[in-house]
Amino acid sequence: MAVGKEILTKIRSVQNTQKITRAMQMVSTSKMRKTQERMRAARPYAEKVRSVMAHLASANTDLEHPLLARRDVIKRAGILLITSDKGLCGGLNANTLKRFYAKVSELQAQDVAVDVCAIGQKGLAACQRAKLNVVASAVQLGDVPKLEKLIGPLTVLLKQYAEGELDAVYIVYSRFINTMKQEPALEQLLPLTDEHMVSEHTHSWDYLYEPNATDVMEFLVKRYLESVVYQSVAENIASEQAARMVAMKAATDNAGNAIKQLRLVYNKSRQAAITKELSEIVSGAAAV
Repeated sequence: MAVGKEILTKIRSVQNTQKITRAMQMVSTSKMRKTQERMRAARPYAEKVRSVMAHLASANTDLEHPLLARRDVIKRAGILLITSDKGLCGGLNANTLKRFYAKVSELQAQDVAVDVCAIGQKGLAACQRAKLNVVASAVQLGDVPKLEKLIGPLTVLLKQYAEGELDAVYIVYSRFINTMKQEPALEQLLPLTDEHMVSEHTHSWDYLYEPNATDVMEFLVKRYLESVVYQSVAENIASEQAARMVAMKAATDNAGNAIKQLRLVYNKSRQAAITKELSEIVSGAAAV
């Protein structure tokens, strides 16, 4: 019964793995609800800041700001890559990195140099393997993203754009659609396009500025960009937990199917061994 013992060992090993995957599925389910609530709670602030900024820009067309300046020729671009710190979440990071590499290849084909700001351990490791120029990074964000951890890497890209070192800034992350669907998203962060600057108000009015319109606009632009990055990180974390829950559920179900198949093989081998022993006993009795 040496074969039977090996099969029992495999069954116990798969059962232990199944316990782990089931526990991870339950944890991801609990975290997913919280991350979705946090993601939805951040949306109204980002939308309101964008609305006020767009209305301010439309009411004061003569305002000039370095982050609003558009470049005719793109020679160097920055990409803010958002991934997860941990794996075991299906093809979430792989799909995001695929979209990221496609954009990098497109820019490099146009002789555009690329600087990368990586948020998340998986994206940072991928950029290092690809030997891309990583100018800033942030890892170990946890389940609750902290804005103070995101401001540093974002400030590096904003400063380079304001000083003219970068001509465009993009952001790549995983957009949360629903529990079963998350898709990689690529958006242009800078320069701000007409789509970003559309106001929800059909009528116009002016504001009383303190200290002046330029300082207010500068503050709003930075707050808007920070809110966009925070919202993207929140959506990526929600996508991560949803993808991990689905992946762990699939792993748990596959482990259950593997256990059934192994038990069937074990029962067959055990029955074959019993049948062989009975036939030997009958043969011996007949010979006597």
